Amino acid sequence: MKIGVLSDTHSYLHPKIFEFFAACDELWHCGDIGNMETLTQLQAFKPLRAVYGNIDGKEVRNQCGEDELFYIEKSKILMTHIGGYPSKYHPRALALIKEHRPSIFVCGHSHILRVIYDKTHQLLYINPGAAGCEGFHTYITCLSFEWINDRPQKMEVFETDRCIRKQ
Repeated sequence: MKIGVLSDTHSYLHPKIFEFFAACDELWHCGDIGNMETLTQLQAFKPLRAVYGNIDGKEVRNQCGEDELFYIEKSKILMTHIGGYPSKYHPRALALIKEHRPSIFVCGHSHILRVIYDKTHQLLYINPGAAGCEGFHTYITCLSFEWINDRPQKMEVFETDRCIRKQ
């Protein structure tokens, strides 16, 4: 199984993202989707697990939860938008981590791509950075990985210049 992870699209989908995610079996979106059109495009493209972010309006919030807790094989995955990062988790995220004890914690919000093994909470922390145009980031980023032997392997990073707007 191959999984694609993105966040902070803010109503924008770079055309090369579809090429990068073409071989993926499913996508995970970590919030700040932006609008229903973006959500619908992703749902039509691949099976999608998504949470809403702080910029998402009522329509997106009606379709996505604030958190997703699910299993892939025996691994528990927790996804939310505002998470912080190891040693600096957002208080709400830390409470969720302590309650659910996931193997993998996936979040967005920071617009900074980070993948860190958190020894304290014994989990893999994944933030794919930002896939949209809004924010301080210089490059659009997202991730994909293969799920092999009950864990992510062969992780790849997608990175490209900010935006290609339709004229």
